[in-house]
Amino acid sequence: MIRSKKSYIAEILLEHKLITEEQLNLALEQQKKTDKKIGQILVELGFIKEDKLLELLSHQLNIPYIDLKHFTIDPPTVKLLPEFYARHYRAIILKKEDNKLLVGMVDPTNLLAREEIESVLNKKINLALIREEDFLPILDNIYRHAEEITQFAGELSAELQTNDLDVWTATEELTSKDIPVVNLLRSIFEDAAQMNASDIHIEPGENILRIRLRIDGLLQEQVLNEKDITHALVQRIKLMSGLNIAEKRLPQDGRFSIHVRKRNYDIRVSTLPQQHGESVVMRLLNQSAELLQIEQLGMPAELYQYYAQALLAAYGILLIVGPTGSGKTTTLYASLNRLNSPEDKIITVEDPVEYRIERINQVQVNPQIDLTFANVLRSILRQDPDIIMIGEIRDKETLEIALRAAMTGHLVLATLHTNDSISTITRLLDMGAEGYLLAGVLRAILAQRLVRRICSKCIQNATLTPAEQAWVTSIDPKYANQSFKHGAGCTYCRQTGYLGRQGVFEILPISSSLTTALRENNTSAFYNLAVKETLYHPLTHVGLEMATHGITTVDEIIRMAGAI
Repeated sequence: MIRSKKSYIAEILLEHKLITEEQLNLALEQQKKTDKKIGQILVELGFIKEDKLLELLSHQLNIPYIDLKHFTIDPPTVKLLPEFYARHYRAIILKKEDNKLLVGMVDPTNLLAREEIESVLNKKINLALIREEDFLPILDNIYRHAEEITQFAGELSAELQTNDLDVWTATEELTSKDIPVVNLLRSIFEDAAQMNASDIHIEPGENILRIRLRIDGLLQEQVLNEKDITHALVQRIKLMSGLNIAEKRLPQDGRFSIHVRKRNYDIRVSTLPQQHGESVVMRLLNQSAELLQIEQLGMPAELYQYYAQALLAAYGILLIVGPTGSGKTTTLYASLNRLNSPEDKIITVEDPVEYRIERINQVQVNPQIDLTFANVLRSILRQDPDIIMIGEIRDKETLEIALRAAMTGHLVLATLHTNDSISTITRLLDMGAEGYLLAGVLRAILAQRLVRRICSKCIQNATLTPAEQAWVTSIDPKYANQSFKHGAGCTYCRQTGYLGRQGVFEILPISSSLTTALRENNTSAFYNLAVKETLYHPLTHVGLEMATHGITTVDEIIRMAGAI
């Protein structure tokens, strides 16, 4: 028996015979390996349902349980408690009650936390029980860095006006004059990392400066009135990226690495001269994130099984197609993750190398020194590879080498910018590929898009507009009377109704009948046969099927279809 280490929660669970001593001891052993609370571990081990645990704890402590998904949060009230204490004690001010504050806590049994919070607020508090899963995203949204960015932008503007700085004279060494711009950049990166943004856009206007973050595929902007800080901001980014700070007439590309919110990021920088100054776009690549497995991509079961089997081919080409920002790179890396083994030599040629993978030889192209896709591929073939990954087939020469590699016993994974799987054949033929060569090596074409997922915290039934209903029916009459969902918008999803993204996939297996059509250069027969393939389902149909299951909205599928 491990009596001495029992928590209050464990005691009441035992008292109500909701868990056994044996289950508690197992959970306590598990707790030694983590920093998790005992209640969370008991839930994860399946010994008790979370709802039952919360209900019991609320009753025993004689405090309310507040479901944050259905509670209106007032950000100014929440911010009365400094962010450090909110995160440290996992507490959030819910509302004012007479002369007291109602504070939600993940662990309301922590008496020390209560005393500290009352001391910081200089007020007595009443407690409520909240779920950690709901608490953390809300905290991230409320304690965003937008106000801090505005503050530092003002400080930088004042510094520039007071000192009349020549912002294009700079050194690598940081001085006191650099502090405002460094603070501003740090806040921008903190905000982007906190919101899981994929890109940061810095865009000067005539009298303003826009800071835009790409979140779940769409841009969200913050407008700063301090247009005069643009040069200092761009200068600092150029210094960090190793770019020429004096060159303002030509586009430049660079990179640097940073550590933000306990994550390591590679930042890819692109500058572009435009009418009101230099625009900067920074791509954030989270090197601390675990690479996805292909089973985590969200492929339909049959499609996943076929694609996973296709990856086992001894030789041939697998193409992943779609426009920029459709998730092709994620699928490529997940595929490499599946193939990575001590028995196979894998070499990639990429522009850029986005994520570093142990055991895989990754090559970054550099056109400035003539290190092109085609030139790298020629050298790769002399390196005895088993599997080759080509970040993008951009020209006829690269395509020819890729086909030759596949014909000589290599498995080749590559991406191509086309709209769907069937039209990819037209693109390949237009690039100069011979039908008989494609027939011999092409294994499958996977087309994909990304759509936003409905927020699970505010999902509800949706009523389609007449235009949406007409579009759905035109795709397939079977959807005419189908019910769909959307997100109402909540604090959890920043009132957007969406949270995260999901891949939409379409696969075209190259069957024997399609191989024959390719060999005979009969594109008409190829298209007619392709649409009848058992596993082939157009992206719009796959997307609508996802919408019927409440994964995404009809509006998102219409937006996706607009690019098809």
